[in-house]
Amino acid sequence: MSQKKYRRVVLKLSGEALAGAGGFGISPEVLHSVADQIREITQLGVQVAVVVGGGNIWRGASASGEGGMERAHADYMGMIATVLNALALQDALERLDVVTRVQTSIEMRQVAEPYIRRRAMRHLEKGRVVIFAGGTGNPFFTTDTAAALRAAEIEADVILMAKNGVDGVYNADPQKVPTATKYDSLNFMTVLSQGLGVMDATATSLCMDNDIPILVFSITKPGNIRRAVLGEPIGTIVRRDIE
Repeated sequence: MSQKKYRRVVLKLSGEALAGAGGFGISPEVLHSVADQIREITQLGVQVAVVVGGGNIWRGASASGEGGMERAHADYMGMIATVLNALALQDALERLDVVTRVQTSIEMRQVAEPYIRRRAMRHLEKGRVVIFAGGTGNPFFTTDTAAALRAAEIEADVILMAKNGVDGVYNADPQKVPTATKYDSLNFMTVLSQGLGVMDATATSLCMDNDIPILVFSITKPGNIRRAVLGEPIGTIVRRDIE
């Protein structure tokens, strides 16, 4: 059996990744593909936590900037959107016989557990997939920051940043600049100083302070999550020091 490189991971899924080609809502095909890839790595013995975004349903920053809505109000709506995605992913996983728990930073006990760090770690130790929804529970923070925060709290080995439409970090937008160069590895200071957009600055700084590597790769190619946890050379690795 192939040897896993990581014992415990946080998989960061954007809402856009769940939307697929449609760009809005939840694609059943993408949802099943992601769930199947998560099932694959649980079979390797990897402990998996997932942080989901909500941009396929609602984007608080856009509603605040373009629509004039109060930012805190718009962000709370975005947090609720992440819960919809989390429940959809939970259903897809459990249809594949993967035992799953959803924990939310905003309590809604009828549909999910409240986030409790020690309970989350116990679920992971028992082989359950834990899906963190609701971001950090606070406005003005992105789900990238939630991923960094939860990774630090549960002592994850790495954050797997699963991207839709891009297979790593480039020095320019590869969709606009055909000659853009892909990085195999980067350090946190380079990401921050050059504004490379791996995560927002708050999340990147939190990962740097807690020495949590970030692996950026494409979610659209089946099997990529498995390749990531096996340590195969895919995507771009961001860490405190590069060899």
